[in-house]
Order: sequence, then C-alpha cells, then structure tokens
Amino acid sequence: MIRPGFFADSYLVPIGLAAHLGMYPWIYGDSRNAPPSNEDIARVVAATLKNPAHHAGKSYRPTGPELLGAEDIAKAIGRAVGRPVRIVPTPVWLFMKGAKMSGVPIDLFTNVRYYIEDHKQDAFAVGAPTTDVFDLTGRAAEDFETIARRYAAEPRNQRTPDNWLREFARFMFAPLIPGFNFDRHDRELRRPLPSAPRFSVESAVWRDEHNITEPTSANDPKRNQTIQFMRRKA
Repeated sequence: MIRPGFFADSYLVPIGLAAHLGMYPWIYGDSRNAPPSNEDIARVVAATLKNPAHHAGKSYRPTGPELLGAEDIAKAIGRAVGRPVRIVPTPVWLFMKGAKMSGVPIDLFTNVRYYIEDHKQDAFAVGAPTTDVFDLTGRAAEDFETIARRYAAEPRNQRTPDNWLREFARFMFAPLIPGFNFDRHDRELRRPLPSAPRFSVESAVWRDEHNITEPTSANDPKRNQTIQFMRRKA
C-alpha cells in the first residue's frame, strides 16, 4: 500500500564526509528524486492504519516536496552542515566500501545496489513529487534541507577534531578494505532470484503501471550509452 521509493535517509549515509571534508560522493548520474523522510513515511503509514477501511485497495507514494538532482542535494547538505559541499562523482564499488566502513549492514545494501541502478535510469523521478504526505497527514512533506539538518545535528557529524580524524581515516582506507560480497550473501540466505530481471524503465509492465506512454529521458539513446558506460565502470 505504501510505496515510498528511494528514502532521503539513503542520501545521508555519507553526511559525515560532507561535514568534515566538504565532499559528497554521488553515484546516481544526472537523475533526480523527491526523497521522503523516514518520519513522513511513518506518518503516512500511521494514517492508513488509523482508518484501514477507508484506504483499502489504495496505494500511496510519500515523497518530498520537489525533485532534486546532485547539486540540489549537495547545496542542501552544505547549508545543513554549515560549509560548502562539492559533488564528487564516485564509482559504486567505492561508495559501497565507504558504507561498509560506516557500519551499514549488508542486508540493507544488497537491495540498495539495485535501487542505485534504478536511480541512474531516472525511475524515481517518474510521477514525483506527490501530495500524498499532505493528503493523508495534513502536514506538508519535509524538504530535504530540514531532513539533512536533523542528521547534521547528530554528535558523530559535529565538526570536532576526533570526528574529522575518523572521517579522514575512512576516506583514506575505504579503497583498501574488502567490499560487500553480495553473491555469497545471497547464496547463504538461499535467496530466490528472478530468472530474467529487468530494471524499472526497461519493463513494459512497470511503464504501463505508471502510465508512461512516451519515452522518458532515461530511454534517450545518448542517455542509454551513458548508463551502459556507468554500469561497466560500476
């Protein structure tokens, strides 16, 4: 019933790097999203549970109030941490190693790796933003800067010498550590996998469900060349 897409939380995993070193790793190409906060998603869920009969058979997609690209997100994080933050295009394998050093569990990123590819293909921009947060809760959806400020206020993201040293050490050592072994993880869980998986914009079913009758920017031939290049690099 609740289809929140790509959470704002996922963009804020490397906020410590932005706060202490002024860099923000970006792995999503030139795609955009209107990311919702965990809190707004929870409020929408609570609203449906309060009156389940009214919401039966319906589907909601909580989003943030506007579509954002790389520069928009970096500027919002910069305002939240109180310093200029620049975008650093980053290969996915290196981003994954950094996430592992930050303590992100493999159970989360074994799924996020697929969302990253969907993101690159602009799937999360389709149909966004929505008014579902306001419609169900009566409160406007939180903007990304408000969400980022909440994360920036956490003790580990305060600009202290100890925190700076920790982030600098992670930045230097991330390329050297082993990454997640997703294939082994899937085998150990005996996880069933689809025989012929497709990403969202490549699926006729998904496009039909989202009423996409014309080619999106993700289907532009020049864009697809870029996507294929990024896949090989990742």
